[in-house]
Amino acid sequence: MKPRENLVRLKQFQVNEKRRRMAQLDSMIAEFDRMAAELDAQITSEETKAGITDLNHFAYPTFAKAARLRRDNLRTSQAELVEQRKSAEAELSEAEAELAKAEALENRDGRGRQDAAASRAMTG
Repeated sequence: MKPRENLVRLKQFQVNEKRRRMAQLDSMIAEFDRMAAELDAQITSEETKAGITDLNHFAYPTFAKAARLRRDNLRTSQAELVEQRKSAEAELSEAEAELAKAEALENRDGRGRQDAAASRAMTG
């Protein structure tokens, strides 16, 4: 296997790894969104049962307070994941550009070898 082929394979691996990372981040963001929506429903349910929606009321349901805190933490984590995804997207674009360069080099080298072999065959 030639060095350029190794380079192309390495770059392809890096691109695939970055795509997997993006898929993981997308999955986690969606899961956090789903969990936060479930917590919203539970909070609404608890507030409806208690008949109290004022967070500062002394009889506000403890479960609703805890669920709100958890939901807010999930939203914060989700926002951090969105930032990570933006960074991963930039890394993926960069890796794809590097792969394209490596493939172009390999194609150029491959054609150069083919042209040299053809000219040797014609003269030989």
